[in-house]
Amino acid sequence: MKKTLVIIAAAAWSLSAGAADKVKVGFISTLSGPNAAVAVDIRDAFNLAIKLNGGKLGGLPAEVLVGDDQMKPENAKQLAERYLRLEKVDFITGTVFSNIVVAIAPDVIASKTFFIAPNAGPASYSGAQCNPFFFVSSWPSEAYSEAAGQYVTAKGIKKVLFLAPNYVGGTDAATGFKRYYKDKLVDEMYTKLGQLDYAAELSQIRAAKPEALYVFLPGGMGVNFIKQFVAAGMSTEMQLIVPLWGADQDIIRAVGDPMLGLFSVGHWTIDMDNPANKKFVAEFQKAYNRLPTGYAASGYDTAMLMDAAVRKVKGKIEDKEALRAAIKAAEFKSVRGEFKFGPNQYPVQNYYLQLVGKGADGRLVHKTIGTVLQNRADAYSQDCKMK
Repeated sequence: MKKTLVIIAAAAWSLSAGAADKVKVGFISTLSGPNAAVAVDIRDAFNLAIKLNGGKLGGLPAEVLVGDDQMKPENAKQLAERYLRLEKVDFITGTVFSNIVVAIAPDVIASKTFFIAPNAGPASYSGAQCNPFFFVSSWPSEAYSEAAGQYVTAKGIKKVLFLAPNYVGGTDAATGFKRYYKDKLVDEMYTKLGQLDYAAELSQIRAAKPEALYVFLPGGMGVNFIKQFVAAGMSTEMQLIVPLWGADQDIIRAVGDPMLGLFSVGHWTIDMDNPANKKFVAEFQKAYNRLPTGYAASGYDTAMLMDAAVRKVKGKIEDKEALRAAIKAAEFKSVRGEFKFGPNQYPVQNYYLQLVGKGADGRLVHKTIGTVLQNRADAYSQDCKMK
């Protein structure tokens, strides 16, 4: 009798070994503090995609474990360790800031778990350090700034000042901007990450008298800077250019009409004319009673990328090589239109010039007014020797 039971148990095990019974995702993000709006948008859009898929990813029930890193690398590392060792997650995602990504990526990669970054795509993993287990579903961290540099160069603007926080993402932004901006910067200024008072910086900027100011300040930093910039009357003195998220819906909601006429550059806009984007914008607005941001767009695409990959391997997510190939194939309908990965598993995509204007319903929204960079990968993909 015991022998029969053993045979039955073994048979049951062999049947279940072919595919997982669910997909587990470790979602590590900055969900508290002045920059929480970024993570909330990524999380809400990620969860929305799963909800619209019936609570599943690739046909398997999805379990999403959400942790707040509080923008502290040591917290993120603790969360990653728990999700990787105890929870045995299949994916890690959710990260907002580059310093968080570089803090946890080595542990995620070492565990042979797939890390899909939905926001920051640090340059350090796009070249010689590229890895089969590291993907970026949003944009390389230098790309928005490359597009801004290309825009001011094409416009013939000669006196430009650069401002960013002093962290990995900020220095990547400077590198990207200077790659395409052909003249010497008036100044290159760095603030503390998370800084909210810019009185001293605004005084220095006014004294420098640039024609244009390119500002790379995510989340609450950007909200406060633009409010203080407009209040100081400086919006009439120089052209302000920002990345997509520097003039996105979270900023628009906080600042209001003074945002009109502000230029930004990004890989997605709310007015993109494709079925996936139209569905996403409508469903996000219905679910959360607000318009989505670029952060949300990347969060949604990240979930849809996972969904397509798990479906392609028919739920056999334990086959790491097959799952990696399925992720890289990116066979999903992106809200940005065409989506493809380069050899380093970073996106190859267009970057657009946008203007904040009023939509048909009177609300402030981004309007796409041109393409700045077309099919842009990144500057380091040729250094990636990944097989």
